[in-house]
Amino acid sequence: MVVEVDLKPLSIKGLKGKRPLIMAGPCSAESEEQVLITAREIAALGVPVYRAGIWKPRTRPNAFEGVGSVGLPWLQAVKKETGMLVSTEVANVKHVYEALKYGVDILWIGARTSANPFAVQEIADSLKGVKIPVFVKNPVNPDVDLWIGAIERINQAGIEEIAAIHRGFSSYDKTIYRNSPHWQVPIELRRRIPELPIITDPSHICGSRELIYDISQKAMDLNFDGLIIETHHQPDKAWSDAKQQLTPEGLGKVLDRLIMRDPDIDAELMLTLAELRDNIDKLDDKLINLVEQRMKVVENIGTYKKDNNITILQNKRWDDMLRSRLILGERKGLSEDFINKIFSAIHQESINKQTRIMNED
Repeated sequence: MVVEVDLKPLSIKGLKGKRPLIMAGPCSAESEEQVLITAREIAALGVPVYRAGIWKPRTRPNAFEGVGSVGLPWLQAVKKETGMLVSTEVANVKHVYEALKYGVDILWIGARTSANPFAVQEIADSLKGVKIPVFVKNPVNPDVDLWIGAIERINQAGIEEIAAIHRGFSSYDKTIYRNSPHWQVPIELRRRIPELPIITDPSHICGSRELIYDISQKAMDLNFDGLIIETHHQPDKAWSDAKQQLTPEGLGKVLDRLIMRDPDIDAELMLTLAELRDNIDKLDDKLINLVEQRMKVVENIGTYKKDNNITILQNKRWDDMLRSRLILGERKGLSEDFINKIFSAIHQESINKQTRIMNED
């Protein structure tokens, strides 16, 4: 089902049709010096939009929750000195009024806020009669209808320049990501609102700067419209989310490496392929987690053998186990050679772990 939303292209200050749209800047505005130093270095890369958190919703109390309105003049200084557009997150009506008063160019609604229809509606009501682009992050849970609902509320307030920000989703599953990308959710959003720009937030998906390029490239491979990347001139000293922020130099390297695919390739085929690959990624995560659980049992066995003076290698047990796995693998359509290689590697790693345990003092 295609959702009817009255949208206009992002046309502010020459952004119309430019892909990828890059937004970069620190997780949190910490000081005027930090904001301006980072902005100068990002502007030198040709980035058109500066992002900085003025108010920071945090999971626990007493954490740094942003400098508040005192930081808004710093964003004004960024605009004046660099010419970049400036953007920040708003979570309530007061934030909206303060941001508009200081000339913020783009507002975004965060994941915790977009999950709350009451909060989104209050923000939407405060924006009636205002002409400003508003970007809506996905809710914390993978619910495309809730995401669309937040977008519709903003659009029905008269906001026509809207984009979605894909920042990943909370998950109980143990993965390498801070927030699981669940690519099928933004893919479904693209199917249902084809004209809606989608900007991926690799910083919040990854939680680690080392993974940012791969997620950024995947977003471009899916023909998404932009990236919002947390960037700090001294990320290791950042007051929030230090591990996921790049230096401006690191940002430049990521942007230089990006490969832009031909947008005329059949989009539906690309989305279907991406969904299938996403399924493989999730299954691989589960596979690795299962192997980890298996190795924990192996370590318990190793400790038991050590305590009871039992030899590590039990040839009959190994022969019986391999035979049963080969039979099961054949039933599942897996070749004997494949099963042999997998379980021989697992068996060798099990022996290595038990050997280390045996040799511990």
